[in-house]
Amino acid sequence: MSKTLKIYIGLLVVIIIVAMSIESSKPVTIDWSETYNERHTKPYGLKVLHKEFSNLFDDISIHTIRNTPYEYFNDNYDWENYEYKIEGTYVSIHPYFYTDESSLNELLDFASEGNTIFMSTYEIPRYIQDSLGFKTKYDYNLSTKAELGFSNGNLTNNSVTFEKGIKNFHFTEIDTLTTIPLGYQKFSKDSIYTNFIKIPIGDGAFLLHTQPVVFTNFHLLKDEHFNYAEGVLGYIPNKDIYFDSPNKVGMDESNSPLRFILSQPPLRWAWFISLVTLLVFILFNVKRKQRIVKIINPLENTTLDFTKTIGNLFYETKDHENVVGKKVTYFLEHLRNDYLMDTQVLDEKFVKRLALKSGKDKDEIHDLISLIIKLKKKVHFQEQDVLNITKAVERFNKKE
Repeated sequence: MSKTLKIYIGLLVVIIIVAMSIESSKPVTIDWSETYNERHTKPYGLKVLHKEFSNLFDDISIHTIRNTPYEYFNDNYDWENYEYKIEGTYVSIHPYFYTDESSLNELLDFASEGNTIFMSTYEIPRYIQDSLGFKTKYDYNLSTKAELGFSNGNLTNNSVTFEKGIKNFHFTEIDTLTTIPLGYQKFSKDSIYTNFIKIPIGDGAFLLHTQPVVFTNFHLLKDEHFNYAEGVLGYIPNKDIYFDSPNKVGMDESNSPLRFILSQPPLRWAWFISLVTLLVFILFNVKRKQRIVKIINPLENTTLDFTKTIGNLFYETKDHENVVGKKVTYFLEHLRNDYLMDTQVLDEKFVKRLALKSGKDKDEIHDLISLIIKLKKKVHFQEQDVLNITKAVERFNKKE
């Protein structure tokens, strides 16, 4: 080998090393495009959510819809028995929900048979708003920081303040007789808007949410932001999920990082040999080395003993007025939290609305409310009053 050739080879090696060093020292470029794709690990992809669905719900299956909702649910309809062969929740999470009118009608039919339609999107098409009786609006806001929370007081710990990606899309008009507000977004103490509602349809319901960004990889992995997503998804029944994917039929170009390696025979054989070698190594080192894990007994639940002690204390002191007052207070609080009822006026209108919301017998509810009104007016209480209100509340709760 001549001296000139050695110099050329040396220069080539130096150039390659320098190029590799420069390339490896470059900062990783983050792709912030809003794909909302369950295959993407980008900040605004949905891979983390799609993967965690099976952990959020017990014993369910995740089905991916890769055609229109009309095609998917129509193919799963039993035309002989006039019912769907499947049940569960249709889930769509995307900034812009666009579908044809046939698909919307199919979703309405699917919901009316006891299923749930969950949509989280910024812009809901006008024909969906007209069909379900609500209106939305977008107010431009320079700040993307907002507190997102829930109307249910039991979900106070699931409220989260987001500082990135929140857009002020919200509901401006809803049918208060049928629509239930479930959540809000607060940009300031004077700027509170409804962003999560439930609309009953037949035996099922539509759950509509205006902040899809909270379900992206970025927010689910940032701090405690996942608590809010858990609160929203907690309204979804524990049934199979039908996830509407943006990867529709005809868009299946492989996204596998190995697609080039597997397309080249030499590289493919090298890959397979590496896998076999790794497998042999694992088999020879399969024996685990682990210390004995100490068994820690769970803490004893003393709630029942505490309840019995408090109950005996009230019984022995004969403080019937206190017991009746607490039972009435806790029962009305239960109606406010679980049925979103205003308990300030207990009249026939209240009885009728509670019967509709709870599905219980109107006459029994009338007797219970009448008893509460009667007890509120009493001055002196007997043990029989305690028994009466206890039995009435237990009959109501037993049928829930």
